[in-house]
Amino acid sequence: MNVNFSQTRKIDPSKGFFTGDNTPNDMDRVEIGPTKLAFDEWAQAGLKLPDLQAMRKFRHKRLVDGVNTRNYGALLVFDPLNIRYASDSTNMQLWNTHNPFRALIVCADGYMVMWDYKNSPFLSEFNPLVREQRSGADFFYFDRGDMAHIAAKKFSQEVKDLVAKHSSGNPRLAVDKVMMVGLRALEEQGFEVLEGEELTEKARVIKGPDEIKAMRCASHACETAVGKMETATRDGVPSGNMSENDIWAVLHAENIKRGGEWIETRLLASGPRTNPWFQECGPRLVQNNEIVSFDTDLVGSYGICVDISRSWWVGDKAPRPDMIAAMQHAQEHIKQNMQLLAPGVAMRNLSESCHQLHANYQKQKYGCMMHGVGLCDEWPIIAYPDQLVDGAFEYELEAGMVLCVEALVSPEGGDFSIKLEDQVLITDDGFENLTKYGFDEALMGIKS
Repeated sequence: MNVNFSQTRKIDPSKGFFTGDNTPNDMDRVEIGPTKLAFDEWAQAGLKLPDLQAMRKFRHKRLVDGVNTRNYGALLVFDPLNIRYASDSTNMQLWNTHNPFRALIVCADGYMVMWDYKNSPFLSEFNPLVREQRSGADFFYFDRGDMAHIAAKKFSQEVKDLVAKHSSGNPRLAVDKVMMVGLRALEEQGFEVLEGEELTEKARVIKGPDEIKAMRCASHACETAVGKMETATRDGVPSGNMSENDIWAVLHAENIKRGGEWIETRLLASGPRTNPWFQECGPRLVQNNEIVSFDTDLVGSYGICVDISRSWWVGDKAPRPDMIAAMQHAQEHIKQNMQLLAPGVAMRNLSESCHQLHANYQKQKYGCMMHGVGLCDEWPIIAYPDQLVDGAFEYELEAGMVLCVEALVSPEGGDFSIKLEDQVLITDDGFENLTKYGFDEALMGIKS
């Protein structure tokens, strides 16, 4: 049987040249994107897809506006997540976090240049907002040895030439994360190097309409993957041969199947390993009639982080009364704190007005009450009252922010922890909980 070449090369042969998110309907597309499985599931759920071209323009404008309102000459970023925000392109993201070989500059006039791995400049060519592709931003010691300063000097001269041409030579340069040798080279060129993360975090904190659509899609994909993980857990644990790693591997696989990218942590634990919290998953075989708690920390479809947490009771007996009480308290904690969310609310007021955890849960409570989320965990942190630092977060909530509302109910000296977390959008008139995944009914005490 003859099959047309064009039919075998499309993500969805029923579509034309572009998918519903306004990107090429090409099975060989360069940029990482959702799979047909994800597209089909989103269509069945009635979700609206983002327009990725519009999303990229929105992000670019946020950065350019940030440069100009601060009277900077340019923004120079090395952090792979800031590069992703500016260009929507990726290249060996995790390797790049500890071997920084990519850099991107956003000039005052909007001109954007990418420095990429020397053999892969084509990885950002799909985005016309990236006007040039270069190489040579790799001056970490492993790569350049004792001559790293030579590469850094050449790179800094290129930056100076771009600022002269596209930013009127303004020497005020915002930089996020740079190797020491790179910082010194930039300063030798006469740049006043300023804090770039303040700009990027505040640009990223407001999500545009298409980013919100992308987050809804990513959330659906993540929760579908969590559902597969829960089914595997409940089916596999009674056999006595399912480890924490086996459970966590399901989430990884299901994330990748839908075009997700990676998971930032390994925060899944079972039984007594849930207390104290922050033990990462390992080879322990999960026993019947135990709690499994986890935090997704998942970078999913469209590079969007979906950071939700749940605790499950896995077994054929009822959980203990103290476990049910802790679960109900955790649910009450995030529910009441969520009710405080609205545009115009001072971040300090959230801390001062929050739901109070019981005394026996205070010592081991979570590191923050809420935190921002977008491409990863982001600014701001909403601290608990006893962790407030004057002057650190003296801002108000705005529509378009997305916050993860946390609860860690972990009795001191206990043998279990309850971990809950929902992802919440600040709207024009309040909030919308983007997380639809339910709480475990046995732990809530509503199912025996």
